Amino acid sequence: MKTRHFLLIAAAFWTVFGIVTGILVWISMLSHGHSVPRLLGYFLVVWLAWLVPTYAIARLARRFPVVPPRPSSVLVHVAAATGIAIAHALYEVAMMLWLQPYDRMTSNLSQVNFGSVLFSRVPLEWILYCLVLGGVLAFEYYQRYHERALLAAQLERSLADAKLHALELQLQPHFLFNTLNAIAGLVRSGRNEQAVTMIAGLADLLRYSLDHAGRQRVPLAEEMDMVERYLEIENARFPDRMSFRVDVADGAGRALVPNLILQPLVENAVRHGIAGMAAAGTIAVEAGRVGDRLHIRLRNSGSLAAAPVEGIGLRNTRERLRTLYGDAAVFGLAAAGGGVLAILDLPWEQTS
Repeated sequence: MKTRHFLLIAAAFWTVFGIVTGILVWISMLSHGHSVPRLLGYFLVVWLAWLVPTYAIARLARRFPVVPPRPSSVLVHVAAATGIAIAHALYEVAMMLWLQPYDRMTSNLSQVNFGSVLFSRVPLEWILYCLVLGGVLAFEYYQRYHERALLAAQLERSLADAKLHALELQLQPHFLFNTLNAIAGLVRSGRNEQAVTMIAGLADLLRYSLDHAGRQRVPLAEEMDMVERYLEIENARFPDRMSFRVDVADGAGRALVPNLILQPLVENAVRHGIAGMAAAGTIAVEAGRVGDRLHIRLRNSGSLAAAPVEGIGLRNTRERLRTLYGDAAVFGLAAAGGGVLAILDLPWEQTS
């Protein structure tokens, strides 16, 4: 594909070069009344013939590189330039004798002084050889630069994916430990039915985590289903003290969000909000599209003072958002209406 691309560029260049040269010669000899198609055709076939030397120069440049210069490589290119110069000069004479571009003013074979032709044409052909060689080197440099840029971008994406995967793996044991600890508490207090409910729910959440392993973004609808399942599990622990509501606006379920991005937020809402209160509390999760942004709001009863130190879940959330979105994502916690409000605003992306 690279060779084809290079040859297409070379063919286009020599075509334009031939047409421009023919037009310039025609203008300089306008009063002679030469046939324009024949004159342009002559210069086209003369300069399109340079396509073969151009390909040969590209091959020689790879086999005998001139950067850094080495005597053997320089000698090869000097010999090649001389051979191409002589061959093309003779080819040009042959085309002139065959096509008769200058009509009756065209020289015949007996009038051609080959020594003079070579003396005048070879230096020009050498210059063209050097220009083509420079173009080949520039093309090769561009290809290498482009490939390195692509490789660097791929490495950067791979590092980002590896970092995100590490953060996800860091989050899962933390979530599993907290849930198992809650199940153990239910068993110790003799609430076996609620413990069984939590175990079944935990199995569903672990299945969700395994099914979505390696996926950095998932539809919001799937993420909200997981959130609702998690809140149902926690509701088994606090049946008389906790109520919750999950509300996704029409169309917002197609939005793509980071996998398990809401789980640490709802876990904190339960752990530092509901669990720390003597009175009943509520958790409400709302999501909707506003322009080109996805707005997610999680409100819970409680106080920010109940969690004075930011834990692994929130640090993990901030780091994942920073890696995926840079400065385009907004995340924050604030006291609001006697409770805590978690705000998550993301650029709108949706499933196809």
